[in-house]
Amino acid sequence: MVLMMIYKKIMVAIDGSEVSDFAIQEAIKLIQDQDAQLHIVHVLDETFVYNGGPGFDYPSFVVLMKEEGQTILNNAALLVENQSSIQVKKSLVQLKTLNGRVAELIVEEATDWGADLLVVGTHGRRGFSRLFLGSVAENIIRIATTPVLLIRMPQKE
Repeated sequence: MVLMMIYKKIMVAIDGSEVSDFAIQEAIKLIQDQDAQLHIVHVLDETFVYNGGPGFDYPSFVVLMKEEGQTILNNAALLVENQSSIQVKKSLVQLKTLNGRVAELIVEEATDWGADLLVVGTHGRRGFSRLFLGSVAENIIRIATTPVLLIRMPQKE
């Protein structure tokens, strides 16, 4: 007997990277031919631009980041539309300076939407680069109460 969990509401957190595309592909596989909803989120992290320094045009840079984030979401939705008939909800979520971390915002968004599954790509960094860069995916796993599916980049041969 095969027991299959059917997810009705799947959220995919993306950052515009190639591994995000793989995460979307896996979400499509999970809900293909199912009565399910797909919600794609991208976090605009304003904490990076806060350290721009004197004379830095903060408002203009945030506008550019929003445009890029919307492009990332639109490209992801197009990827879904080209491969399935799944309806996609898209959200650009802003992380304001001193208001938490990206992982917390993603988990909060998944909880608020009532996601059954959260799909996240991971770059699989190890050692010093992982310590230096941190890992949004690792933080999500630590704090999420929703099941999390990590998608790793396939090994290049």
